[in-house]
Amino acid sequence: MTTLEPRSDAPHRVLPGYYNNLQGSFDHAWAMMVRGAVDRRAAFHTPAVATVDAAGEPSQRVMVLRAADPVARTLRLHTDVRSQKFVHIGRQPRVSVLFYDAHAKLQIRIGARARLHTGDDIARAAWAASRPQGRLCYEQALAPGEAVDAPLPVLPADQRFAVADDGERNFAVLMATVDRVEWLYLAIEGHRRALWTWGDAAGWQGTWLAP
Repeated sequence: MTTLEPRSDAPHRVLPGYYNNLQGSFDHAWAMMVRGAVDRRAAFHTPAVATVDAAGEPSQRVMVLRAADPVARTLRLHTDVRSQKFVHIGRQPRVSVLFYDAHAKLQIRIGARARLHTGDDIARAAWAASRPQGRLCYEQALAPGEAVDAPLPVLPADQRFAVADDGERNFAVLMATVDRVEWLYLAIEGHRRALWTWGDAAGWQGTWLAP
């Protein structure tokens, strides 16, 4: 079998500064999450969030990241009080959040403890800042995931953003306090993987992992 040799004229790729830098990798992970919260085009804007159901099975769905705060160690997302994930978190607050950016070749797995906010200052502020189209799903009479006989009718264009105030009663903020960050960067020169865990006394402690 013939072994292909690398082309001698191939351009040298400059690796990112965090490639062999443990603290730099951690800072970059949070920077990607912060960007994902404010940039709707960013891959980190829509992570997969896993909860634990009543049978102890994982339950995943894609959600929109609304805010990321590295100082407070929090991720903010929104949900419906009638949803299954709301019930799951009420029973078991541990959640996992998965981010992946195919272009950046970067995966981040988050372990966190979730807290649900309804009708308090945090929920009211988030609702007030929400766009009309973002409030629509909280206006429907049916609970998310409820069985129906046929697809729901399409709303007329002039009613799609006509949002009533009573949708707020179905609205909740999911605030996830992060205590585990696992980072994986894929590179042809050699993958890099690292893990950070939070301790109340020691703060963040990081280590490299075999990829």
